[in-house]
Amino acid sequence: MLKNAKALLFGLLFLPLMAVALPQESAVPGGVVILPLAPVAAPRPKASFHAKPVMVVAENGLWQAVLGVPLDLNAGVHSLDVVKQGTSSQLLFSIQDKAYPTQHITIKDESKVNPNPFDMERINRETARIDAALQHWTDLEQVPFNFIWPVKGRVSGLFGRRRVFNGEPRKPHSGMDIAAATGTPILAPAAGTIRGTGDYFFNGNTVFIDHGQGLVTMFCHLSRIDVEDGQAIKQGEVIGQVGATGRVTGPHLHMGVSLNDERVEPTLFFQGSPAGQ
Repeated sequence: MLKNAKALLFGLLFLPLMAVALPQESAVPGGVVILPLAPVAAPRPKASFHAKPVMVVAENGLWQAVLGVPLDLNAGVHSLDVVKQGTSSQLLFSIQDKAYPTQHITIKDESKVNPNPFDMERINRETARIDAALQHWTDLEQVPFNFIWPVKGRVSGLFGRRRVFNGEPRKPHSGMDIAAATGTPILAPAAGTIRGTGDYFFNGNTVFIDHGQGLVTMFCHLSRIDVEDGQAIKQGEVIGQVGATGRVTGPHLHMGVSLNDERVEPTLFFQGSPAGQ
């Protein structure tokens, strides 16, 4: 009995130090870097990178910064700005280079590749709304990381690929594409708040979910949106249906993950693959 009691006490003493699931770490452009800052017994520090606030959560007995690495960041040594109990400092970390492949895509609607001036006015207005959703900061101490796949299907577009539309280079792919039939229900990967919805020129029908501390997921090309701005969402709740709206070659879900307003590799937040393998 005494032996069992000691074992239980030992387990309770070390319970706060047990690891809590965080995103997988990948110290490359478009990846995630996790940096320990201070013991959880101290007040929560603040962190920022390139003047943008960075997530800080308690994990394994420490305050940890969870940094989204910009897709265009050069390889080398960089510094995270940290404020602990009013004292500022810098924490160095290294980023390795990564070569993303190039993808050539043919779009039948040429206006989706080279928009006319009227469409450009619309795109500029929409960009401001999209930026506002991705830059939103909700200061939650507990952030949900136990993501579930929003749909099941084959990965048809990888994150980070350098894309060439109709022979013209464009921005890298900022999310991942999952092939699924039109009308397939899309599930919220984790709890959060709907931070915006809309029908956008490139993205088509789109939903943004704010999960806290700069972690935002986005879902594009929907055939239908089933949620409203400001609505609280539970994990697994249907937010809409797969479609082919916006700039697409066929029905699929484009899912993006934004961390400290940087688009990062979505698979770092999930277990397994959307194909169930």
